[in-house]
Amino acid sequence: MMWLRNKPLAVVLAFFATASAAQAHTADISSSRIVPEGHDHYRVEVGFLGTDIERMFAENKPKSDDVDLTEPGVIEGMIGKFIQQRVDLQNAEGQTCASTIVSVGEDPTNPSDSKVVLQMDCSAVQGQIFYNPFRLLEAQGSRAKHLVSIGEKRDESNLTEAQRMGREPAPEQVMIYPGDAMIDLSKPLLTPWELAPKFLSAGVEHIMTGYDHLCFLIAVMLWATRIWPVVKIVTAFTVSHSVTLSLAALELINLPSWWVEIAIALSIIYVAVENFFSRKVDGRWRDTFAFGFIHGFGFASGLIELGVPQRAIVPALASFNIGVEIGQIGVVLIVLPLLFLADKIFTHGQRSPLLVQVCSGIIACFGAYWFFVRVSEVG
Repeated sequence: MMWLRNKPLAVVLAFFATASAAQAHTADISSSRIVPEGHDHYRVEVGFLGTDIERMFAENKPKSDDVDLTEPGVIEGMIGKFIQQRVDLQNAEGQTCASTIVSVGEDPTNPSDSKVVLQMDCSAVQGQIFYNPFRLLEAQGSRAKHLVSIGEKRDESNLTEAQRMGREPAPEQVMIYPGDAMIDLSKPLLTPWELAPKFLSAGVEHIMTGYDHLCFLIAVMLWATRIWPVVKIVTAFTVSHSVTLSLAALELINLPSWWVEIAIALSIIYVAVENFFSRKVDGRWRDTFAFGFIHGFGFASGLIELGVPQRAIVPALASFNIGVEIGQIGVVLIVLPLLFLADKIFTHGQRSPLLVQVCSGIIACFGAYWFFVRVSEVG
């Protein structure tokens, strides 16, 4: 008993053990359904993974030292209050609607998720009503996403599997992120083109934090002493990865993610080792064109993780791809001038073989590390 009192997270983990399979949402994605019930009353259902709520509890350190967690309903009450304190219906001035916890527990329609149901009374709040889940997003972390649905659940026969499982927005849904505006319940959800900037910034973030993609791109530039070969390299990479990114996002081709990640690691090793045997960059666009097909599937995983709304798939896909290209161009504009500057300062305008070989060796080691880690995860 004393161990349980001092280890609340262990109890929370046990309570949500059925949620650890995590099929309905990916990490850092929560959801809510807002249902108007008349007379300025709303039902707000907030869904999340048990593993996410455990992590949020640990990071926000709820005070439970004096609480007997073995008492029936105590943990459920803590979870309910945790969510209740982090989602609001409010007006533009910040006046919040009164909320009551209705229930906490497993989502009966999806056993992999857990759900808190809140009843909100906005009769004393004047003006337009906005939904504010941003304290919950803050608790989830910097990569948090929140899938918002308006109205009762409708016929799902025309939805994709990902939409039914909550991984992608469906009609009357929107994915919101930290820093977005609150949702005005009196207005329609964001239009497809209003969603586009989110996917553009996500594309930039994906390439700038995709260190395996960055290593590949840097490796193929290391011998470049002129701009034109780099233009061809980046263009070829763009064309090929755009093809597979589109095919995967449209669910026309689906390759196992483990196979893609291993192949990406091998592509990094290949281009890095090639630098030891060849200094020719004019023909390297062929390498990037061929390997770009593989990297496109890797980019697609980042796009699919965000959730592509069926009604906005064209602008989402285009915006994400443009974001990836902006990120790539940014990398080129940083790396290439640094290489030229090193040539000018240290080797009288010539590319140093030692510099290329050291950088290539480091990149090859990274590729080998990713390869062995990814192969071991398959086993």
